[in-house]
Amino acid sequence: MELVTLHTHTGYTAHGRGSVDELVDAARAASITTIAITEHYPLSKAIDPTSYVSMPHSRLEEYVADVEAARERCDDIEILLGCELDWLGSDEDRVFSPGEFDRFEVVLGSVHFVDTWPFDDPAQRSHWDEVGADAIWKRYFEVWCECVSSDMPFTVMAHPDLVKKFGFRPSFDPMPLYRDAVEATVESGRMIELNTSGWHYACAEAFPSPALLAEFCRAGVACTVGTDAHDPQLVARDIEKGYRALYEAGYREVTVPTRDGGLRGITIE
Repeated sequence: MELVTLHTHTGYTAHGRGSVDELVDAARAASITTIAITEHYPLSKAIDPTSYVSMPHSRLEEYVADVEAARERCDDIEILLGCELDWLGSDEDRVFSPGEFDRFEVVLGSVHFVDTWPFDDPAQRSHWDEVGADAIWKRYFEVWCECVSSDMPFTVMAHPDLVKKFGFRPSFDPMPLYRDAVEATVESGRMIELNTSGWHYACAEAFPSPALLAEFCRAGVACTVGTDAHDPQLVARDIEKGYRALYEAGYREVTVPTRDGGLRGITIE
């Protein structure tokens, strides 16, 4: 069965490792047939002053050229040019030009910030104790629904319940929040990813959770798989486990964007 990952990173961000070529070669060695390289799109200095969580704007064209060169070098793997674009909502301070993202075949829509607070940053975990999981979970899903309902050019909604990363859970049943997220996704016509990295955080389960993933499946939301690798050695981590999780949730195929803007399906066996 084909292996794909639609969410990967490189050393173009300060918290990643490896070059584009190293990432691609690791994917080829793991028999991956399609890889999207989705570096964190540049944030402003006000949001990311040290360019730690996003790629410096000065390196954007170099990054694009690197991915294009890898495609020229390797004809035995489909390489998609992508980026991971943070949703900042009313706090957005970047100005995007018309067609700025047209060259990207995959644009991951991500929520890493709740009212400019990077809730998944280990250095800022104390805010969880100050505010409490209940309030943060409610606000996160409000922001996530705003993100998926926006007019930004997102191809795939990444790690839908990233808010659980550190293992902080609400005191209430999150199912109403899940259903709001699913409804917003259906209305937007967008797809989601099963992100395998969650199995290696404190939450100890993929993003999204089995319950949320099953809700997406019942609503007919297409789903792909991403490893969120920030190191070439992790490029294929848990892809097959991710396929099994999709099957258990009711999915029978993995959806994969293509270079021509279309979609194809891989049957889960």
